Amino acid sequence: MSPEESIANLTTLLNRANYDYYVDASPTLSDREYDQLLLELTQLEVEHPELANENSPTQRVGGEPIDAFHSVQHNVPMQSIDNTYTLEDVELWYSKLPSSSICICDPKIDGVAISLRYEQGALVSAITRGDGESGDDVTVQAKTIRSIPLTLRGDPPEILEVRGEIFMPNASFEEINLQRETEGVQLFANARNATAGTLKSLDPKKVAKRKLAFLAHGKGEVVWEGMPSSWSEFVQGLRDLGIPSSDKATICNTPSEITKAVVSFGDVKDSLGYGVDGMVVRVNDFASQVELGATSKSPRWCIAYKYPAEQGVTKLLSVDWQVGKNGTLTPRATMEPIQLAGTTVQHATLHNIDEIHRKDIRIFDSVVVEKAGEIIPQVVGFKEDARDGSQIIIEPPKGCPKCDGPVEKEGPKLYCVSPECPAQFREKVKWFAARDQMNIDGLGDKVVDQLVDAGLVQHFADLYRLQSSDLLPLEGFAEKSAEALVAAIEESKTRGLARVLSGVGIRLVGRATAKTIARNFPDLDSLQQATLEEFVALDDFGKITAETLFKAIHCKKGQTLFRRLQDAGVLLESKKSQNIDPAFAGKIFVITGTFEHWERKKLTDELEKRGAKVSGSVSKNTSIVLAGEKAGSKLKKAVSLGVEVWDEAQLTASLSG
Repeated sequence: MSPEESIANLTTLLNRANYDYYVDASPTLSDREYDQLLLELTQLEVEHPELANENSPTQRVGGEPIDAFHSVQHNVPMQSIDNTYTLEDVELWYSKLPSSSICICDPKIDGVAISLRYEQGALVSAITRGDGESGDDVTVQAKTIRSIPLTLRGDPPEILEVRGEIFMPNASFEEINLQRETEGVQLFANARNATAGTLKSLDPKKVAKRKLAFLAHGKGEVVWEGMPSSWSEFVQGLRDLGIPSSDKATICNTPSEITKAVVSFGDVKDSLGYGVDGMVVRVNDFASQVELGATSKSPRWCIAYKYPAEQGVTKLLSVDWQVGKNGTLTPRATMEPIQLAGTTVQHATLHNIDEIHRKDIRIFDSVVVEKAGEIIPQVVGFKEDARDGSQIIIEPPKGCPKCDGPVEKEGPKLYCVSPECPAQFREKVKWFAARDQMNIDGLGDKVVDQLVDAGLVQHFADLYRLQSSDLLPLEGFAEKSAEALVAAIEESKTRGLARVLSGVGIRLVGRATAKTIARNFPDLDSLQQATLEEFVALDDFGKITAETLFKAIHCKKGQTLFRRLQDAGVLLESKKSQNIDPAFAGKIFVITGTFEHWERKKLTDELEKRGAKVSGSVSKNTSIVLAGEKAGSKLKKAVSLGVEVWDEAQLTASLSG
């Protein structure tokens, strides 16, 4: 047998073994046999590098470390799902659906959301959810995960974006923590943290050793002739292509069947061998999903039921007040450590002073603590029979605990109203750098604390003047990590006006509000020239939000803030207003076939950047069909409808012109 034939046979055998194990759940090779065959294939590819394939199973052992992560825009946003903690809310949600809707109940896996993109059956990218609009490119890391096929089986779609969850099975998590304990390294708090930390490793070899897994739970952009009409059919199509999904899904025809499925699954979820924190209920029919649509945050056609939070009892030792980016004072409880939902909990929120008094929580109480949504620990009550007279009533602070500035009460909350409070600025910088705002990779809370304490950052714009030499004296920095952070800060300059507006911490201006503003006022000039009445007229804007925004934009402090950011090179325009090309603006393009000089995703991005819309199907409304090599039925349909067709040469000429 020739080396080429041996490589082909081993590749087929190993890919089949992955399918048998992860999709059919019927292993045909032991781990030892799989590893031996993989080693044999690796040796052949080393001896014959000209025969190596980028989608070979050997990619799963990991390549060379990468320098940094890069943010990539999602073609279709990865929205979050509305959560509920009561079955009554699920029934209310169902009552708003079209009559007799069929639903699918799927486990909600506790991992890291990912979008896998396949073109012509080959895996071309893996992007984390990020803020829903864009995420980190972790393709080299994802290729090491055996349950993610590198090439699809059968007759794959032209484009297939599969959304799913990367997670760490309990057995792998326990094995890793045992190893870390032996090495004297800090243990991971839970499997989800271990998964997120693993995917953020720049070394794919390390990722390969962590034995992560993947299950599909959604879709993004899909170009598929004969596209299934429902989620249940789509999942079967994924399985035929070699993509694994949960085998615990239940089809439900009535609210009572949904309730039964949720309750029944709750009895067995802890025995699955991986973390599950809820049940996703979705409308099965895709046409109904389109009809129901979505809000700015989440789709209306699905809902996530979260199982009751785990509770425990411990002793409240003290209360300190934390200062938020807008001056909000939030009471935080320090308690004797307790294990909840797989993590050690020593701190919990008490929400606000009114909640403390309503619940009559006191220092030295035996308090009931739960992890709400299995994420944020909170104190929900106390054990009255444990009181012995030593408890101390919790009083509100008379001054800001960080700057001793004046404190005012507005509704149930306390605020530090000092404009010079350093704690507020520190929190503002952390907010500005966070994933949902400017998404500066590597600029975490500890780094921000060091930068502010050292006097290196006294204004947002100071971030953009940092040099590697400024970072080297700080704890945790070496030459490579310092250069990576400076590069990440530089990259964030191009995030656009909406991210900046959300990031600078204007009160009442969150992500959705910032997007509305940037959509209507696409650059700083138009924003500063807008009247209060124009702000009030915006969708979902009330008078208070409009007045807050108007004041923030026009006050001296606000004008200085935006001028300094602009001087530092930060883009203060809507990204969609950039590079609009009259030759492309408003036109509908359809792409078919392959191109010598363009990857499909990059071509789509380029067209949309110039103001065009890219569609997945040809119709009488299509403006132009871009036909590459091996163009299929879309080209035939375009010709029959008389739609203009461009080849790659015409495309290149138009883009250049």
